[in-house]
Amino acid sequence: MSTGAGRCHVLLFDFGGTLDADGVAWNDRFYDVWREEVGDGQRERFDQAFYAADAALVGAVPADLPLTETIRRLARGIGRELLAGGAAAERAGSRFASDSLHTLARRAPLLALLASRYRLGIVSNFYGNLAAACQEAGIGRYFAAAVDSVDVGWVKPDARIFRAALDQLGAFPGEAVFVGDSPMRDMAGARAIGMSHVLLRPASGEPPVLCCPGDRAIATLEQLPEALA
Repeated sequence: MSTGAGRCHVLLFDFGGTLDADGVAWNDRFYDVWREEVGDGQRERFDQAFYAADAALVGAVPADLPLTETIRRLARGIGRELLAGGAAAERAGSRFASDSLHTLARRAPLLALLASRYRLGIVSNFYGNLAAACQEAGIGRYFAAAVDSVDVGWVKPDARIFRAALDQLGAFPGEAVFVGDSPMRDMAGARAIGMSHVLLRPASGEPPVLCCPGDRAIATLEQLPEALA
């Protein structure tokens, strides 16, 4: 499915791995940081700890919790699962948060440009505090909708979470493009409701697997305006 740029009025974005990184999911980024800061390099064990800590936060944080504290709580949870020292977990969480906020701040000029051309929205499997995370990052003002899975009760790739964002923006699937880093959650979910989609995949990774003829893949979010042209 092509991007359909000629009739696109709305851009929807994933948050983690898309806006705060160039196609690298949180568990992958956290693993690299954890290995360097804490030294535990067993990937399978780490993934189990990450997903347990991640699940424990879903719907369990205040709606006004900033992004930095969200990440620190996630790091503490990983530390508890792995029986790691608290100081090491704090270092990993602080570094991850700093990297995320730096990337999000760097996105501001691009988001300002895109917001001058399209209505922007976020669709994220998050913890119930997506709006507060965007506010701390300084990007909230660019988005006319921010749909958090906890708030609506559906998670990607469920079509209903995508429709919730489109309803808030008064748009139909054929008028929108979804940008995300997950083929299973982002691309499949957008495809299911007939929405065009762009896959964000790092140039250094495996060649992207595209789900539809005419799909676009970009290596950095800064390539998006050209992909939509």
